[in-house]
Amino acid sequence: MIILPRLGGAGAPAEATDAATGEAAAPDLPWATIVHNDPVNLMSYVSYVFRSYFGYTESMAEKLMLDVHHKGRAVVSSGSREEMERDVHAMHGYGLWATMRQD
Repeated sequence: MIILPRLGGAGAPAEATDAATGEAAAPDLPWATIVHNDPVNLMSYVSYVFRSYFGYTESMAEKLMLDVHHKGRAVVSSGSREEMERDVHAMHGYGLWATMRQD
């Protein structure tokens, strides 16, 4: 015999709603770690950090490093707030300028 969970009814979880509008609340948005260009670190070092910390391939690390260099910043990781706090702290440990934001 297969027992399936009940759907709906009194035991079903209530859908989250916005108290002001009564509409369904948006799911939690992911956070992003952003590395900014700086006048100190060499491009080869930034690429090395991306490969060693994040495990990016050489080509991906190079692409992100060039975004940092030419555009002034690049999103290098995304996930939960706690994960991005860890990544930002790690980038600071490598001497890179990094911030986080919620997307």
